[in-house]
Amino acid sequence: MSDEDSAGEGPLVRFVNWIDSRLGLNYQLLRPVHVYSINPFYWLGALTMLAFTIQAVTGILLVIWYVPDPSTAYSSTLYIFNNVNYGRFLQTVHLYGAYSMILLAVMHMMRNYFVSSHKKPRELMWVVGMLMGFVTLGFGFTGYLLPFTVVGVLATNVGLGLLSPLPPMLQTLVESLLGATQGLNATELLRLYDVHIILLPATLLLLFFAKMYMFETHGAAKPDKPLTEKQKSVIPFFPDATVYLLELSALFTAALLLVSAAFPFTLPPEYSIAASQAATPQPDWYFLWMYQILKIQAFEGAGLPIAMTIITVIFVALFVLPFIDRGGERRLASRPKFVLLGTIFVAELIVLTYWGYVTPGQTIPDEEAIVVLGAVALLVGLAFIGIYRLMFARLRGRLSAGVQPTTTMQKAQIWTGALFTVILVGGALAISASISSALQLLAVGVTSSGLLAMAVSIAAVGLAVLGTIFLIYRLDLANGTIRTRVPLLEVGWKNEE
Repeated sequence: MSDEDSAGEGPLVRFVNWIDSRLGLNYQLLRPVHVYSINPFYWLGALTMLAFTIQAVTGILLVIWYVPDPSTAYSSTLYIFNNVNYGRFLQTVHLYGAYSMILLAVMHMMRNYFVSSHKKPRELMWVVGMLMGFVTLGFGFTGYLLPFTVVGVLATNVGLGLLSPLPPMLQTLVESLLGATQGLNATELLRLYDVHIILLPATLLLLFFAKMYMFETHGAAKPDKPLTEKQKSVIPFFPDATVYLLELSALFTAALLLVSAAFPFTLPPEYSIAASQAATPQPDWYFLWMYQILKIQAFEGAGLPIAMTIITVIFVALFVLPFIDRGGERRLASRPKFVLLGTIFVAELIVLTYWGYVTPGQTIPDEEAIVVLGAVALLVGLAFIGIYRLMFARLRGRLSAGVQPTTTMQKAQIWTGALFTVILVGGALAISASISSALQLLAVGVTSSGLLAMAVSIAAVGLAVLGTIFLIYRLDLANGTIRTRVPLLEVGWKNEE
């Protein structure tokens, strides 16, 4: 825009135009942004990279005083806490920034999974994003040892112990790369330090540039709902989308700084033989779900390779997801199987993480693991089926286009949703009671009261399952989408003409 054209604009607009004309910020290096993408969920990846930027800045500052040697690592970290101005706050921001980066990366992955952003032509964007996710977890693993606290060293030892099921050649290669001897020598600490501050950041940046190149080619995936003309329109990346991104960044940074100031990090004790004997090995929260699987009785000792195979299969399945879920349909209503699997995966991830947090160092009996994990899958599956039928029966096109919801259908949706919530809560309590009864029988032996409590809780679980089936059947009956009629489930039903 020329100076004459800017004459009637305000001073801020003229300043932006002047900057743009000198630096060429509005040059189409970054493609325009659709209005529908002005939504925080579309920018989770950008916020993840913002967290990485905060990690880089705070990490560079910490490196000034940190000494990567077993004899001085803890003392140099303690010096930062006690003697450097705002040192504890700086360390806390670095820690919580790492947590937020991992959490945002997981949210970004699951959001893209559920909205099918991994489908054609964005398959390789998903693959590169998964590699970036592995690198992010690598930051967490390598950084945990550096302060040389007792919990950090023990957690690293647990992680390095997982190398044992690897093929000998690969195991030797990884151990040589890390200098791995159970986290007690200068070589290993220095290697993990180098990986943390050099190798992983360089790898993440290379992957980021590759993903941005593909993003500029394909753009953001469109939502699976009809769009208005305004939502379909585009705005320039600079200054419109840039201002929006800066607003999100400011909010995220302010929240991170506020939480860091309100809940400062407390440095655990220094590693020593005596301290390690009194402590329980436990990885940080983002690895707890894997550690909880390894604590299941069947997977200890000779069963460790089986557990590692299961975990590896999970990661491989996520990695190659675009080549498994290849259908052209992206709507949630048309992908019930993948949506159900994703929902169960998230629920199991949360349960395993919390379960690992409250049972540090405890071996999990096989029966308890089967009941807990099976109950989670059952409850999530039943809830999903009910909600899916309630919300998406019409969206899937089962009703004719000209058919409007009847009074019966509307009433059925209301009371079915309310009763379904009550049944799910009751079912969850019944499953919890079943687990408690089973554990009591295992602990104190078979008693008449224990058997009675077990029988009542199992019967309650059965009633919850039957109630769910009944409600789903009646909802399908109201929607007119029933396929196989069951007279017993239609008692008292009146057809509305």
